[in-house]
Order: sequence, then structure tokens, then C-alpha cells
Amino acid sequence: MSEETIINKVEQSGLITINLEDFYPEGQRKVIDIREQLIEDVLLREKSFREYIASTDWSQYQDCFVAVYCSVDAVIPHWAYMLVATALQPFAKMVYFGNAEELENKLFEQVIDAMNVHTYQDARVIIKGCSDKPVPAAAYFYLAAKLRPVAKSIMFGEPCSTVPVFKKK
Repeated sequence: MSEETIINKVEQSGLITINLEDFYPEGQRKVIDIREQLIEDVLLREKSFREYIASTDWSQYQDCFVAVYCSVDAVIPHWAYMLVATALQPFAKMVYFGNAEELENKLFEQVIDAMNVHTYQDARVIIKGCSDKPVPAAAYFYLAAKLRPVAKSIMFGEPCSTVPVFKKK
């Protein structure tokens, strides 16, 4: 009886797999909707808004990623957003002007921008498709654009089943 050696063909192929969930920015996400401070979804009164700013316990946002936006089509004065930003700044890990989805996109954009892609020079890269953490579609977009100038090829999926995205000519 001969013992067969198991050969890892994926490992021998020189493919490099990038799992975007490994870059997931850890931290709680919170959203502030200015709509909650409007009168009849249209009017923001300065006096009551300043009372809201003064009476809110901003420490509840300690070390959180916070998105600030208004979910209705109302004219919100710029100073209102500025008041929220200055109240949050001492506590929040990051303050973002936009909704929760836009915040998530921005977090991944920052992580990908900071990547040293030269480690992928002339590499055959697979961007893993499945993850247990929420990875927005925008993250795949940003990563493909970031890798394009250096990678030999970019694929999407799993090593056993990939979709070709880019191949250097």
C-alpha cells in the first residue's frame, strides 16, 4: 500500500488571496439622523438644536465610528452639522458626514488607501468574495483600482473558482 502525497496546487500556483474582512475596521458604528431634531420634518430651530447639543451625553459615542446625516429632504444649516461635529470630535474615533453605508465605504477606502500594494508587484491576486463581516461592494471597487497598476492579474472569488477581473498584457 503506497501512501499518496497530497499536493496543494493552490499554494504552488503562486496565487495570493486577499480577504477584505481581514481589513475590517474594528469599532462600533453609530448614526445620528438630524431628522430627529426637526419640527415636522422641515424646520430646525437654533435654540432647541443648541439645547439638544448641550443636553446630549456625547460620551456614548466614545471610540465609535459615527455617521451624521439627515434622512429627509430638509434644508439644514451648515452650522448645525458643525455643532454636531464639534460635540462628537472629543469622543468619536471618526466622524463622517453621510449615512451608515457611506461611512462603511469611507472606512474601507481609508484602509485600502493606506495599503502598501507594492508587495503585490507582478502577483496573481485573488480578492476573496465571501466573508463573515460586512464588506461593502465599494471595498472591492477600491481594492481592484489600487491593485491594477502593480498586479499581474486580479481575480475575484475563491482559488478553486475565480472570475477574471484584470490581466496585464
